[in-house]
Amino acid sequence: MSKKIIPLSDTIIRSSKPSAKPYTLYDGDGLQIRISPSNSKSWLLSYVRPLVNKRNNLKLGNYPAVTLSAARKTAAKYRQLLAEGVDPQRWLEQQNSQASADALNTFQNACEKWFEVKFSSISTRHAFNIQRSFEQHVFPKTGHLSLKELSAQQVIEILRPLEKLHKLETLSRLCQRINELMTWCVNTGLLEFNRLSGIKAAFSSPKNENMKTLKPEELPELMQRLSAASIQLSTRCLIEWQLHTMVRPGEAVKVRWQDVDFEQALWTVPAEFMKKRRQHQVPLSSQAIALLQLMRPISGEQLYVFPSVRHKGGHIHKETANMALKRMGFANRLVAHGMRSLASTTLNEAGFYGDLVESALAHEDKNQVRRAYNKAGYLKGRREMMQWWSNHIESSALGNLSLAARRPVIDAK
Repeated sequence: MSKKIIPLSDTIIRSSKPSAKPYTLYDGDGLQIRISPSNSKSWLLSYVRPLVNKRNNLKLGNYPAVTLSAARKTAAKYRQLLAEGVDPQRWLEQQNSQASADALNTFQNACEKWFEVKFSSISTRHAFNIQRSFEQHVFPKTGHLSLKELSAQQVIEILRPLEKLHKLETLSRLCQRINELMTWCVNTGLLEFNRLSGIKAAFSSPKNENMKTLKPEELPELMQRLSAASIQLSTRCLIEWQLHTMVRPGEAVKVRWQDVDFEQALWTVPAEFMKKRRQHQVPLSSQAIALLQLMRPISGEQLYVFPSVRHKGGHIHKETANMALKRMGFANRLVAHGMRSLASTTLNEAGFYGDLVESALAHEDKNQVRRAYNKAGYLKGRREMMQWWSNHIESSALGNLSLAARRPVIDAK
């Protein structure tokens, strides 16, 4: 017959005196308190570990910091785990491990992991802008916080000063980047869900301003002013190169002689120079080839077609064309990037196949199946379209658009 255990009380525990050897008082169901010769009183839960079937004493804390009532509640919780086949010792180790992981998974640490993935698919300049925006506006107040502690209200208050300063574009981009980060955290298991998905709705939206560009009928004015402009020949050629090739300003200035195949009349823009980090091929019209030939004696043996005057071995600055357009009288009317819109509008109005135009602009098809199918880039159709566009530009410069307006039928494939 087992010995009957009388439940403990605070009076019994307080009145227990130390002895030469440790001894134990029992409360029942495995809960006990051990009293050492130094009079420290430690709560223990004695139980048989599941699976291994070995007895174990799990420490619950010291009396009186852990009261009798608190020890009983903790013991009851662990007994419930045992009833479910879970070892309380193992469960505690997992909880402590998770707590340590949560402490390491701060917002800034998560950002740095995300940066490694994100920056592998974008340009160096874009990566710099993203990292700088977090360092300036987010990290100072949230970088040290655990991802699981971060709330939408906290982030909204941190970003609120940007709204007060009317920096709505910056604010909108930050909200978008933060959400992309949090989605990555969910997908990689750092978070169970994204608490920040709706933060953008807490702020005023920036007003959409269309890219400054010209109407198709204003192209002759551009060509006439360009012809009469007091600018360097290389700058004039750069503006025409952007116009004929329909590339972005940052891509136009980076054209290298090694990337141009004169026999095939084809410029292959490396992926690292492109906005979407995808290689882009540009069929070159006879006018575009003529521009290259005009630049050859100016560039000489240098790497870039449009070399920098100030920085040896570098290329001309991407804002050069914009500054020249302002001096030509197109301030608030046209920017270099807007020449892409001018080309797109003209070609679409002329009836060219829309996918040809989008491919020439290096726009990514949102339909993944179509994007894979169109990977060849409609090169044959684009070659004929680009020659038509260059003829149209040339006719604009000569004041005769009627010849270029008669668009030939082009096979998109």
